[in-house]
Amino acid sequence: MTSRVLCKADNLLEQAAASRAVIGLDTGASPASLAIVVNGRVVGEECYRTALHGAAIARAIDDLLAIAGISIDELDAIAVGIGPGSFTGLRIGASYAKGIAFGTGCGIVGVPSLDAIAVGVLDDPRAHPGRTICPILDARKGEVYTALYRIGSDGLEKLSRDLLMPLARLISEIGPDAILAGDRKSNEAAALLRHKGIEVIAAEDRILETRGRFVAALGAARFARGESDPIDAFEPLYVRPPEAEATRAAKASTAKTEDLWSAERKNSFGSI
Repeated sequence: MTSRVLCKADNLLEQAAASRAVIGLDTGASPASLAIVVNGRVVGEECYRTALHGAAIARAIDDLLAIAGISIDELDAIAVGIGPGSFTGLRIGASYAKGIAFGTGCGIVGVPSLDAIAVGVLDDPRAHPGRTICPILDARKGEVYTALYRIGSDGLEKLSRDLLMPLARLISEIGPDAILAGDRKSNEAAALLRHKGIEVIAAEDRILETRGRFVAALGAARFARGESDPIDAFEPLYVRPPEAEATRAAKASTAKTEDLWSAERKNSFGSI
């Protein structure tokens, strides 16, 4: 079981006060969200909806640097929402961040996207100790990405790893007074639970638009503690294997089954 305590954004920013400048970005879900933290303070945010992340992300980062009044060479680190989420969006965000890190020598820090959403929920006045937080993102094919967190007196405890499961199964495992947050699937889950007589809280939809600030805060706090990720090995957290990999695995499984079936038939015919 995973057990990791996360703090509210304000506490994370206090921890990051020694960091000069950290950009946070998450392109794994729509809308993409970015923010810049300077000396422990969020000084700018950007949010955009586009399938053409490559062009939009460069403009958004330029805008944030201009707002902060710094050059890209002055960045201490770039924090990246590593997923789970859209494969294409995650790859573009990670690749762009790695390019900046290689080019400027700044650090790179991976932040699980569901952690950033959960930390954002802590700012909700209904986020009382003892309640659980369940971020939910559409994974398509009737499935969702999710994880479970418990609100404690000293922060947020992550109770599970990041998971992929059918929405119907998730519904069966959520109890009353949980706080759901994420994209449209979180609202759908809340409606289904209420229909079953289970009262839950649906956090504001704007949390996806502002998650860049929580990625930045989590990343800046990590970097202030002397933590960063090796650029060469930096990869998104897909949770679901890429389609090509899944197809290969399915073909291999089918081939193995057919081999076993052929062997079984041969043995059966040989015994007649």
